Amino acid sequence: MKVQRLSLSGPDHQVAGVSWLLLDDNFLPVIPVQEFLSYLHNLERSPNTIRSYAHHLKLYWQYLTESQLDWSKVGLDELAAFVAWLRNPLPGIISLQPRLAKRSESTINTIVAVVSAFYDYQQRRGFATDLALYRSQSFPQRRYKDFLYHISKSKPVTTRLIKLKVPKRLPKTLTNAQVQQLLEACHNLRDRYLVSLLYQTGMRVGQALGLRHSDIHSWDNLIRIVTRQNNLNQARAKTLQPYSIHVSPELMSLYTRYLLDEFGDTDSDYVFVNLWEGAIGQPLHYESVIDLFHRLSKQTGLAVHPHMLRHTHATELFQNGWDAALVQKRLGHAQVQTTLNTYVHLTEADLKKAYQIYLERRAPRDE
Repeated sequence: MKVQRLSLSGPDHQVAGVSWLLLDDNFLPVIPVQEFLSYLHNLERSPNTIRSYAHHLKLYWQYLTESQLDWSKVGLDELAAFVAWLRNPLPGIISLQPRLAKRSESTINTIVAVVSAFYDYQQRRGFATDLALYRSQSFPQRRYKDFLYHISKSKPVTTRLIKLKVPKRLPKTLTNAQVQQLLEACHNLRDRYLVSLLYQTGMRVGQALGLRHSDIHSWDNLIRIVTRQNNLNQARAKTLQPYSIHVSPELMSLYTRYLLDEFGDTDSDYVFVNLWEGAIGQPLHYESVIDLFHRLSKQTGLAVHPHMLRHTHATELFQNGWDAALVQKRLGHAQVQTTLNTYVHLTEADLKKAYQIYLERRAPRDE
């Protein structure tokens, strides 16, 4: 079973986009999955999202094949067994010693969510059984009511039946010294500028790879994040609404040095392009950035990935007193709750410090 990249051609027979196929052991498309992936493509989902969905459904189809199950006749018990199949590092073997699960709770929930979306799509088309994947709960059953309960009390809350509890984990970040290690390990200005940009702005990789020179306003130390659906490297900004990020003069100076010393007269609107190998002037792809960070990890001894720089930037903003709403806007989160859930974590030291301030400010009382 294999996930296969599919190049889509336009009217002029040039590559117009990329999608993905799931092939069975006979190298034939798995039709139910392919219908779902085509549906996502028609809704203009990111090619990277479609690729992830294809890989998750590949795991599910492997489970169905090993268990000799028909996808259209699966019940909750079989889906629960799929979760156990994902967790077991050695299928078919019972270990007397505790072992680490092959996949984390968060990863499994993501895979199960994709499987649920697949069945939801098929059920809406009328081609699947009435598999109950969700349950609805009304607000009156809850002991504690939300602030806007009076507005939404008549609307039930829908939740997935199969979902693991995910332990809260802090996002992994880097120290200033570690960031400096990464920068010093860069062999050229282009890579150094990319690492600096991700660290100093909190951009996603897709946003950086989709940047055009017209998005960078050097006279105002400002970068515009613009969503484009037709990037040649399939990069996506993820956020639908454009927004601006203010940057330091030092970062803008590094951009200028990159343009003068390396980019030169390269004919491209993209900021990050191939300059020394491959198709010169073509925009960098995700794979090139992943290769860069693999090399940086190997050279510095740091287990680092691009998104870690985004986590580092956001954490530093909070540490320097930024309000959550400001961090939300800078990161491009749709909801401030996403920002709070990801980056705001109170420690014992935080609680102790807050209590000491409370004691100092409390009005003195007679003992």
